[in-house]
Amino acid sequence: MDSAPTHTDVQTPATSGEPRDGVGRTIALVDDDKNILTSVSIALQAEGFVTRLYSDGEAALGALLDNPPDLAVFDIKMPRMDGTELLRRVRQHIDLPVIFLTSKDDEQDEEAGLEMGADDYIAKPFSLRLLVARIRAILRRNGDSGANGDPAAAIETGASIQRGRLVMDPTRHMVSWDGKNVSLTVTEFLILEALAVRPGVIKSRNQLMDAAYPDDVFVDDRTVDSHIKRLRRKFRMVDNQFSSIETLYGAGYSFTDG
Repeated sequence: MDSAPTHTDVQTPATSGEPRDGVGRTIALVDDDKNILTSVSIALQAEGFVTRLYSDGEAALGALLDNPPDLAVFDIKMPRMDGTELLRRVRQHIDLPVIFLTSKDDEQDEEAGLEMGADDYIAKPFSLRLLVARIRAILRRNGDSGANGDPAAAIETGASIQRGRLVMDPTRHMVSWDGKNVSLTVTEFLILEALAVRPGVIKSRNQLMDAAYPDDVFVDDRTVDSHIKRLRRKFRMVDNQFSSIETLYGAGYSFTDG
């Protein structure tokens, strides 16, 4: 018999003198692993976020629609209703920013989720620091920094980048090619930005990892290759002749003005 769904709203009071850029924002966490729910909730509470916890998609669906959070984190593999189905149903009604938690063997589900409009994904096991950074970036990208947010962090990301037909706006994480919008995850954006700031310069996989992940997060070469593959596919959806991301075998990748 299935155990009763978990649903908890939690907020840790801000400690005087500590900056907490999550204050006033609510993050919904949907995962059947209680340890993940607990550890992620604690990390977010430490930044001042309010967290809502759900043990499966079916338990979360009604609550997400009735009282939408600022962002949600969905596990893909869950009983009763998995993350991709939950995203499909939620997106029929509201435009809720969503991050997927995936496992290495979830590539097909992950692809489906991103095509449905998930904002980013993070593979398990994952760094809590990375997840918090991705949440902040997506909230900024969606213009949700708010009075208690961190607008300075957005300013520090710099001015727009234009390289031929490519235009990138780091403050809003928006990208266009030939005037057509290209929807990228935060990770994809950071990798493309690292390539585009210096066209023609070869960036190794390690350099691209450093651009997209915190120092304490390990990712293997295949992860970067997968991101590059998705970047190319997304640009070819708006321009089937896109070839500005070049592979230099044994060295890395570079961006050429197109």
